[in-house]
Amino acid sequence: MSEPGDTGEPPSGLRLTTAEWGLWQAFRNGSEHDLRSREPELDDPNGDHVWGPERSVRARIIALLLLHGPPPLLGRVASLHLTGAYVTGCLDLSGGAVEPYFELRQCRFEQEVRIPEARVNTARFVDCYLPRLEAARLTTEGDLHLPRCSLPEGIKLTDATIGTDLLLNEATVGSGRRHSAIAADGITVSQELQASLLVTDGQVSLRGATIGSSLHMFGTVLRNPRGRYALYAPQMTVEQVASFADAGRGSAPQIYGTTPPAGTRYDFGTTAGARAGAGPGGGARGHAPSPGLRPGGAARTGWYPHRTKHFECTGGMVLDDGRFGSSLVIENARLDMQRDQELSLRRITTPELSFTPQLPERGLVVLSGASVEKLMDRASSWPRDHRLWMAGFTYQHAIPKEGHFNVRERLQWVTAATAEYAPEPYEQLSAMYRNSGDDTNARLVLLAKQRRRRETLPLPGKLWGVIQDWTVAYGYRPGQAALWMAVLWLTGSLLFDTHRPPALKGDEAPQWNAALYALDLLLPVISFGQDTSWNPVGAYQWVAAIMILLGWVLATTVAAGATRLLRRQ
Repeated sequence: MSEPGDTGEPPSGLRLTTAEWGLWQAFRNGSEHDLRSREPELDDPNGDHVWGPERSVRARIIALLLLHGPPPLLGRVASLHLTGAYVTGCLDLSGGAVEPYFELRQCRFEQEVRIPEARVNTARFVDCYLPRLEAARLTTEGDLHLPRCSLPEGIKLTDATIGTDLLLNEATVGSGRRHSAIAADGITVSQELQASLLVTDGQVSLRGATIGSSLHMFGTVLRNPRGRYALYAPQMTVEQVASFADAGRGSAPQIYGTTPPAGTRYDFGTTAGARAGAGPGGGARGHAPSPGLRPGGAARTGWYPHRTKHFECTGGMVLDDGRFGSSLVIENARLDMQRDQELSLRRITTPELSFTPQLPERGLVVLSGASVEKLMDRASSWPRDHRLWMAGFTYQHAIPKEGHFNVRERLQWVTAATAEYAPEPYEQLSAMYRNSGDDTNARLVLLAKQRRRRETLPLPGKLWGVIQDWTVAYGYRPGQAALWMAVLWLTGSLLFDTHRPPALKGDEAPQWNAALYALDLLLPVISFGQDTSWNPVGAYQWVAAIMILLGWVLATTVAAGATRLLRRQ
């Protein structure tokens, strides 16, 4: 193919069709070339109607315009705006440098679009049907837009660099015979990655992705019934907010145009070749229909993407080692996992974790090694049957986002996360209450820790633990110790009032006072001169000794509680 001359006329050997000639002139003028019929049912790229030669443009013509296009008309900027076309052949821009801006709307592609290792300014495919997009190591100066597109064979954006935003809003992406619907490991997006109301069938892989602003998945549906993970995004870095939540008013960003109420439909079981049969010379023009079509070009439809307002994930969801600069939001999400699948947040780091999904019926929730400053959660979102792992999970504040989440429910939360006794979750929860100034709840947590630890001890240790718990509550209830001291003091006073011990030195003994004598026995260090002046004998000597020992234990417990109170004040 010869390159266009300076006159801007196409090479004679191209033999442009009427549709292609119009595109050539529109490119030079920087205007839109619209091939639609103006009937919405006939113009749906995912529809069943045949698009004839009057709407067909060869992919090689588009590639020629983008890579070696003619000069623009005077006073104009060359750009490609194509709407409602059937693009035949494979659009291959691999390794090329595309200078003109290009935007394709409501176009139907016969074969996959290939732009790996290409350099473009801004590329926009809006409401198009593309069998597959191959764009590994693509570099864009501006946006890459794929809103409302259908890509039954998937997207490959491995190690791509997007200069501003990546838009996947309302797209429908399948995996074909591959493992992944979206393979974007190592991708770098300088600003936002918007994927609200996206529907995928296959794994979405964002391992090592870097997003310069926010990641939005409002109302997104991720399904991978054939694999382990629906979203696999370990080591992802999001500089601001990562949201996996409902698509409500104000949450889902405004995107181009409107979507039909029922959404778009596509049978992911249909091959790309089946869709190609709907073009010029398809089943309606005498050729045998492709395997995915009924006679007359009408496509079979099988799986209908159900566009809900909730974020749904069918399969595992992995965000291990992620860094989220502002917050990670998993809100009212529907998680459908198998027993061996996980919502894995191992070792994530974020100032705020908002965790209020619907309770998953199966699967694990893993927070081991995660570090957050503020945990905002809901009691009903956490599994209660040892399907929660959070060894090494640290947080500074825990705030219930919906309803109540009192200390007893928090203890049940910790118990659910520790099938076997481990002190760290209890100490972390106690530290959180203590840092918030709630010393009472902090002591309740440490008391629960001791009681849980007691279950792991041998029989003698368990018996001693029961005694400590029953008497002084392991030292975490000083009021209980003070009550026992009062009971012992009253009992000792009555006992020694009726059984006065003999004096040690006869007339030198002070006046007898049973209440002071009992108090002298119970209080260590402090002396009223009674305990050194009277000498109990027989069984009462043992009673006095026991009161002295119990006095030391109880008094130190009360003193420790008073010290904590004074320190807090």
